[in-house]
Amino acid sequence: MGAALARAVQWTAAGSGTGTLGITPLNESLLNQIIKFAEDFSTRHPQEAAFVFREPLEWKTQLGCSVFGEGYEIKGATVQSEAKGKDGQPLLLLTASSLRVRSFDQLSCLLQIAMEKKLKEAQACLEANRDPIVKILGPEYGTVEGEDMSMLHLLDKVKKDDDPETEMKTKIFLILHQLDLQLLNSSLKHISQDVRLNPAAINNEVNLLKNFSGKGEDTVLESLEYTSDYTFSNGCRAPPWRQARGEICYLVIKPHDTDPLCITCSTAGVFLNGGELKGKDDIDYERKSDVYKDIVTFLRERSPRFAENMAKQEYNFFEEPTCEKNCQRMEVVDAKVSGQSQNIHDFTEKNVCEKVKSSAARRSIDKKKLEPSMKWKNAGLCASHSDKATKTDTEEEGRSSTVSLKIKKKASVISSESVKVQPASKCKTSCRFEDISESSSETEEDEEQPVRHQEGNTDLPSEYWGIQKLAKYLKGGNPTATVIALCSMRDFNLAQETCQLAIRDIGCLEVLINLLDTEEIKCQIGSLKILKEISQNTLIRHAIADLGGLQIMVKILDSPDKDLKCLAAETIANVAQFKQARRTVRQHGGIKRLVELLDCIAVGSTSLTPSQAKDTEIARCGALALWSCSKSIKNKEAIRKAGGIPLLARWLKCSHANILTPVVGILQECASEPSYRLAIRTEGMIENLVKNLSSEHEELQMHCASAIFKCAEDKETRDLVRQHGGLQPLSVLLGNSENKQLLAAVTGAIWKCAISGENVSKFREYKVVEALVELLTDQPEEVLVNIVGALGECCQEPINRTIIRKCGGIPPLVKLLTGTDQALLVNVTKAVGACATEPENMMIIDHLDGVRLLWSLLKNPNPDVQASAAWAICPCIENAKDAGEMVRSFVGGLELIVNLLKSKNKEVLASVCAAITNIAKDEENLAVITDHGVVPLLSKLANTNNDKLRRHLAEAISHCCLWGSNRVTFGETKAVAPLVRYLKSNDPSVHRATAQALYQLSEDPNNCITMHENGVVKLLLAMVGSTDETLQEAAAGCIANIRRLALATEKAKYG
Repeated sequence: MGAALARAVQWTAAGSGTGTLGITPLNESLLNQIIKFAEDFSTRHPQEAAFVFREPLEWKTQLGCSVFGEGYEIKGATVQSEAKGKDGQPLLLLTASSLRVRSFDQLSCLLQIAMEKKLKEAQACLEANRDPIVKILGPEYGTVEGEDMSMLHLLDKVKKDDDPETEMKTKIFLILHQLDLQLLNSSLKHISQDVRLNPAAINNEVNLLKNFSGKGEDTVLESLEYTSDYTFSNGCRAPPWRQARGEICYLVIKPHDTDPLCITCSTAGVFLNGGELKGKDDIDYERKSDVYKDIVTFLRERSPRFAENMAKQEYNFFEEPTCEKNCQRMEVVDAKVSGQSQNIHDFTEKNVCEKVKSSAARRSIDKKKLEPSMKWKNAGLCASHSDKATKTDTEEEGRSSTVSLKIKKKASVISSESVKVQPASKCKTSCRFEDISESSSETEEDEEQPVRHQEGNTDLPSEYWGIQKLAKYLKGGNPTATVIALCSMRDFNLAQETCQLAIRDIGCLEVLINLLDTEEIKCQIGSLKILKEISQNTLIRHAIADLGGLQIMVKILDSPDKDLKCLAAETIANVAQFKQARRTVRQHGGIKRLVELLDCIAVGSTSLTPSQAKDTEIARCGALALWSCSKSIKNKEAIRKAGGIPLLARWLKCSHANILTPVVGILQECASEPSYRLAIRTEGMIENLVKNLSSEHEELQMHCASAIFKCAEDKETRDLVRQHGGLQPLSVLLGNSENKQLLAAVTGAIWKCAISGENVSKFREYKVVEALVELLTDQPEEVLVNIVGALGECCQEPINRTIIRKCGGIPPLVKLLTGTDQALLVNVTKAVGACATEPENMMIIDHLDGVRLLWSLLKNPNPDVQASAAWAICPCIENAKDAGEMVRSFVGGLELIVNLLKSKNKEVLASVCAAITNIAKDEENLAVITDHGVVPLLSKLANTNNDKLRRHLAEAISHCCLWGSNRVTFGETKAVAPLVRYLKSNDPSVHRATAQALYQLSEDPNNCITMHENGVVKLLLAMVGSTDETLQEAAAGCIANIRRLALATEKAKYG
């Protein structure tokens, strides 16, 4: 195990430093294997488990005294094991937070007691004992670097010495050696799946970064140099003795905003080392940071300036030099179509080419041929492909010269054969340096997928050809001609998909984006007006992002021209509908700029001056863009950090629906985060959300209801909604059943508000239950989930359960049990279970075969559905007329519910125990579940710290004791001692259930002895004086049984 800890496990510091054991996937896998080995050691190797360690394993524990029970002596804050070594010292000793363990037997018991904390305990133990074999067996068995001869020395010693202790140590050493090999093999398998760096990849990355480095403001670094100029034949620059450790080279990097950094590049990755040693021509090789996958990722974490400037340079680096190809393609096509070698259009195209060339030259970084690193090569982004691509394009033009311009341009911009924009691999260049694992709130289903339409060559409307002709003048004219062309283009119906795709197909999109980078305000405004319209199209959105349009629009947000800022923000709002675009906006500082647009003095004004009206319009556009961006978790945090919450709170008080809608949209999107829910409550926004529920605008009502839906997870918010009169407008909005989105938001808000009993009473006054029952049919699933959830919460009051029955709500609820939507099944089982608490309701449920449907849901793979179904079964059994016979009628039902006791989910276990409690009330059913092995399965669950599970488990044990020899079996399966510990819980319901279980178990003499040994009498005596009569009787009965056994023993002994 020592070799594995030294070589395989990942520490936060190299060598023998005082690092900690990070919970990485590899470490977690190795720790789980070590835990399993230690847990099973006492059963697999009982003799070796009793061996006393040479020195105790000692570490700081998180376990308290209360978790120790049978086999341990507890005195104040000190716990010691009853088992002791030959020297009389306990094999386990806990003092304050320091834990000392001296045998595998105690180590195994400790891990079982630790339950869910076992991983933390194993981690702490290994951090404090870096070579545990030395402490277990002695220093002669320690892990050594290089050739390990310990096995041979051990064999010689065994031959010469017949000492039993030496033989025992040998066995333990061989067992641990086997574990060592297992851990090393496991780590090797894990590591082999990682991508390893090599000298060529590092050299390419260094050369790339040097091309972007220098003294300028836009450079990513000041300098980047190797510490050694000498290169070995294998490409490494590190000394040979460091190459043996996988190190390749060392770099000194000077960022613009931090001190110089000295880093090590190794096959495992890049990390910070100790830097150059003063007075010596050497460096401190010890690792001082985490390991990163490459130099760029390392620098992103260390230098904000690097991250910012690199984001600016990414598009320039990856941008394909397509100007010549575009110009050439247009010239060839025009020449072939007209049959002339030279005409006015050729002249125009040359002008365009010159214009685009000059624009590209302004943004280019270096004309030097760049060699990308290995990971960029793998993505298909080789810098030397341009000549070959140009040649290929020319050949293709020659082969297809008779094809029309429409067909020539058909695959451009978006498709994988594009010349202007690279294929799928290039579409992601804006986040090439971004960690691929960046989290986002949206799922794959939320991410829009561009749909590529199969366009034919015929039946194209005249608008298509009109835009094609107009494009020539847009590209080739002076600023005045360009503005006229833009205005003429706006005369077309840009909302029509044909016009949108025409602009894309003939290369106008690149020109429109280039116009944004000019200093002509009119050209910029005209371009943005067109981009705003056509960016409603999914394909156009992706193309704009791929061409770097978002970066330019973010810069425009700083413009002093208000119209320009409005248009840029609105276009960003349209484009930022997918994850890559939202990330780009954030990386280029767009979130902060958009939040600044909300800061306006016109907030709350009723009569606005023209200037204030324009400021309000800017704020509206900024809110629209933030709304689109707020679908990402990181963007939500960026909005909060930029000071967006107070500004949103101010705008929420205004009366203009056109700005209220995006503002509330942002709030309802961000309300999924706890920090936003707290801010919405504390900033007084609930009152305004409630007020706008009565608005005339359905979209605003929907977003307000949706925000309340998410915020009402918190009790304080639910109370505020009631106090501000929000329950009544929610009830009124149930009448608008045509708008399904509004209905989903309203029913969701009612569901969450109904969690509070005070709100349920108000809803009853507003006839909400009746309205919800009427909506149970012909609704989409997202609405049904909320309706059924609300009914389940309203069933807290008995009168509402009666209302549901009288309104005919039970049949549709039972019918919904046959659905497949997991969230709906969880809610409908809860609602049916709540209704079943009324005997009259239960008769209807039974008649509709509802109990069988509930029982069948126990087979559902979703643990939430299993638990909810089991909870619902409990009142069904309690209130059924002939419950025992009903349960037996379900073929395989009892075996199914007993097998669920093997689940790992605590809620499932608690609900199944509750169901077993009710099943066991019938003697025949109790006999059947006993035959299915319910007793040992319940006993295995006894060592739990979960009070909810404890309560229902104790009740189940109490009822199962009433059959045959189950009491004796519980004692034999060691369920009695853990139950005694339940009496130390703070939950009175756990005390009551446990006392009843102990009373039943105390009918067996052996169980009485076990209880007495575990100190049950003292605990029960305190409960005899309880005000709970059930607890009183059970505690007194248990003590009486123990006392009777003691008297009988004394009588037998003394006569």
